[in-house]
Amino acid sequence: MISSQVIRTNIEELHTITKINLCVYDLDGMVVASTFDTNDIQAGIIGDFMVSPADSQIIGTDHLLKIRDEGELAYILVARGSSDEAYMVARIAVSQLQNLIIAYKERFDRNNFFQNLLLDNLLLVDIYNRAKKLHIEVLAPRIVIIVETRNGKDGTASELLGGMFSTQSGDYITAVDESNVILIKALEIGEDYGAVERTAQTIVDMMNTEAMMNVRVAYGTIVNELKDVSKSYKEAKMALDVGKIFYVERKVNSYSALGIGRLIYQLPVNLCKIFINEIFGAEAPLDFDDETLTTINKFFENNLNVSETSRQLYVHRNTLVYRIEKLEKSTGLDIRTFDDALTFKIALMVVNYMKYLDTLEY
Repeated sequence: MISSQVIRTNIEELHTITKINLCVYDLDGMVVASTFDTNDIQAGIIGDFMVSPADSQIIGTDHLLKIRDEGELAYILVARGSSDEAYMVARIAVSQLQNLIIAYKERFDRNNFFQNLLLDNLLLVDIYNRAKKLHIEVLAPRIVIIVETRNGKDGTASELLGGMFSTQSGDYITAVDESNVILIKALEIGEDYGAVERTAQTIVDMMNTEAMMNVRVAYGTIVNELKDVSKSYKEAKMALDVGKIFYVERKVNSYSALGIGRLIYQLPVNLCKIFINEIFGAEAPLDFDDETLTTINKFFENNLNVSETSRQLYVHRNTLVYRIEKLEKSTGLDIRTFDDALTFKIALMVVNYMKYLDTLEY
């Protein structure tokens, strides 16, 4: 059902244009919204009209009309004025409010439909039947984009996304929890992941510029059938989690570009612990100081190039070599060689994953 604020806005606009006073009652005989003092309208008159088979009635200078929702009585509208103009304005108000009821119900139903679709709560036959009823295209390329908000600003994010994407173009915005806003983005035939990446980056920039919100965005793979939207959603959700664990510096993460992080994310924690113990023993990377970790990460970023790493760290080449050799003594891994560097990189990612699991336990 539409809100009282929407009804109030609607009849006040009509009153401003036509100068005809209007009032709307609910089925309990209570005033929902009015542009005039209703004290002189007897409650019994409204009640009698509700049970009357007539759709309209004139009592004194008041025109009473019924507002229906799919045939069922929803509200009573009163237009004050003895002229034919008052009756015509009342008819217009009834038509507008009934259309608003349909629009709001459809919006709510679509939101409910997509929430259940994302969470796999619908049978295949229900998906097609409800999609047809809600006028949603079944065969069309789509992708799910998740925008993670912080500090409970999901409402602001929804409003901003609503200004960027519209249902007229086949895009739908919904949410299944308090921290994420979900965009089900319709794609044109031929649009690829490059276009999706640009859209995701635009969302990040717009949120930061318009609302000063530092958001993370993730997206799944492109699907061509409505029933597969939940698959894209699960992929986007994994991309969001994996990005927060292994690729903290990225604001946009795609499922198809998660690399080895996606594999580690799906490892059992016991297997992770065994791997770390086999590689490092008691000296896990968790215990390394910030300087050592910074050196290692910068060395990896520069593809094991000693000269470039020392330049970016503002240290002498021999100082960097000393740090690497010191690390080799404590771990048995020489990260100047590809195999040891690969082992160390994977180990660091596994440690980050274990830290993430520890935060979930609390």
